Amino acid sequence: MTLTAEQAVLDAHYMARAIELARKGLYTTHPNPRVGCVIVRDGQVVGEGWHERTGEPHAEVHALRAAGALA
Repeated sequence: MTLTAEQAVLDAHYMARAIELARKGLYTTHPNPRVGCVIVRDGQVVGEGWHERTGEPHAEVHALRAAGALA
């Protein structure tokens, strides 16, 4: 599959948001990485999350919980 220019711009936008979310885990996730997650469905963000603390659920779990049935 080849991305269109529009899709590439949208991907970059959502990735930037995931990185922004990941920064919220600064100083609390070591030795795990800081991770952010954005779930998009039909062009709409339906869930977001980040790895908040070591030993707690990772970003994807939080994002899936936030998205609920829309995931």
